[in-house]
Amino acid sequence: MQSDQIGLDRFDQAILRALSTEGRISVTELAQRIGLSKSPTQARLRRLEESGVITGYHALFDPIRLGLDHISFVEVRLMDTRESSLAAFNAAVMKIPEIEQVHLIAGNFDYLMKVRTQSMNEYRIVLADKISTLPHVSSTSTYVAMQAIKENTLSDVI
Repeated sequence: MQSDQIGLDRFDQAILRALSTEGRISVTELAQRIGLSKSPTQARLRRLEESGVITGYHALFDPIRLGLDHISFVEVRLMDTRESSLAAFNAAVMKIPEIEQVHLIAGNFDYLMKVRTQSMNEYRIVLADKISTLPHVSSTSTYVAMQAIKENTLSDVI
């Protein structure tokens, strides 16, 4: 176990599973679901929040209903992979709202991004005006998703 991890027992895992699918559940209902009384459930919830396991509560949106159903995965190669270059790229990429996820990769390219837009035309503009102008980018390769087959939530793995 890494030093920044905390031990989670079956009650903690049950809390996380319940909250991942129903973040607005009351503490009373949560306690009933996991089989504890309200006070220990509240204490566990507070510990999970204070330890950083629970980082916040958010509304989930349906991207298709919002007209954001075009997904591209983009491989990015950098000209320079020194730490200062990676830091500059990382800071700049955070400012592009269309980029949903960014991962530093060990492989034939440096970063893999998930980009969500309304259309191929909008993606083309984001690629040309935003992604390609990020610091130290030497090349990109785009893969357009035709259909999402499986998208796990953390509740699926806890």
